[in-house]
Amino acid sequence: MSVTVLAACSPGEVRVAACDGGGLLDYAIWRPLAPDGVGDLHRGRVIARVPALAGAFVALAGPDGFLPDSEGAAGLTDGAIIGVRVTRAAQNAKGPRLTARLSAEDQARVGTGRPALLRRGPGAVEWLAARYPEAPVRADDPALVAALRPTLGDRVAPGQEPAFDDALEAEVAALAEPCVALPGGGRLTVHPTPALTAIDLDAGSAARGRAEKGATHRAVNAAALPVLARQIRLRNLSGAILVDWAGLSPRRRAALGPALEAALASDPLRPRLLGFTALGLAEIVRARVHPPLHEVLSGPHAAGLAGLRRLVAEARSDPAPRRALRAAPIVASALQDDAAAQADVARLTGRPLALRSDPSLGPCQWRLEVVEG
Repeated sequence: MSVTVLAACSPGEVRVAACDGGGLLDYAIWRPLAPDGVGDLHRGRVIARVPALAGAFVALAGPDGFLPDSEGAAGLTDGAIIGVRVTRAAQNAKGPRLTARLSAEDQARVGTGRPALLRRGPGAVEWLAARYPEAPVRADDPALVAALRPTLGDRVAPGQEPAFDDALEAEVAALAEPCVALPGGGRLTVHPTPALTAIDLDAGSAARGRAEKGATHRAVNAAALPVLARQIRLRNLSGAILVDWAGLSPRRRAALGPALEAALASDPLRPRLLGFTALGLAEIVRARVHPPLHEVLSGPHAAGLAGLRRLVAEARSDPAPRRALRAAPIVASALQDDAAAQADVARLTGRPLALRSDPSLGPCQWRLEVVEG
């Protein structure tokens, strides 16, 4: 089936979905004024070589990055000016990963001087459009269509408003939830931690009252494989991933290896099954390039943008009432610092943002209210 890239615009962010007739294929969130930095071209300065890490730290126009020897750090000395491109977004306390392998055109832009951002990398609309080079791109905001025309040309055009229909909105909303229903009554649960992501498969109602529980567990795990691979991709789970299977002994779990590898094979980031632990947990490693979805959706700024998205949606369906966003102080503060999102609210609703800080609300909480008078 043909693929379409849909861009749903709301204040401060663009939600991007690649879809075919069967539903979501890929999903990403792009915040134009708070990008993750992947693909950015910088002029950097080497500030410390670290032989133990086989690389060097490089000062950038932002957090320092790490340049491995294999990507161009070998032979550099402290103070050297070098052109670098971000290949992996910053994570936790670690800065971005870099490469010095640049095209001749990019190298010509580096020059000399202080560390500086020379060019932004592609946003999510552009890199998903590159992943599906034949797919048309449809956006529900003429301003975004105009901004993308120089790079995407006639592929990008205005689409339906809103870009996501109810079915797609439901699919996207489900990605923020930890639990996913499996065929036959089982359940998949995603548990992100700072060190790794654990995924638990539970037979649930599928195994209740069954005499042949062994066969049931094997069937549940086999049916879970395409769902597991799809959730890893859609949620952009990265780094170390451990999978705990439903009800099988460690000896039997290893038999799932070939089918699991086949389920993961279509993922463009090429996750690898490393094997099974002594406890029977499947060990998967998947390259981290962009931050995983659960990180993008966490924090006060993300909560505030969700509130603004709801405000704009309600204003479009019923423009008469004047609405205010009442939010926890930390959320209100994050939105006060985002002038672009405030400008988007005014442009999309015809009214300036009415934002009210409310200490009685819990962290990252918000609600909409109608302003009287």
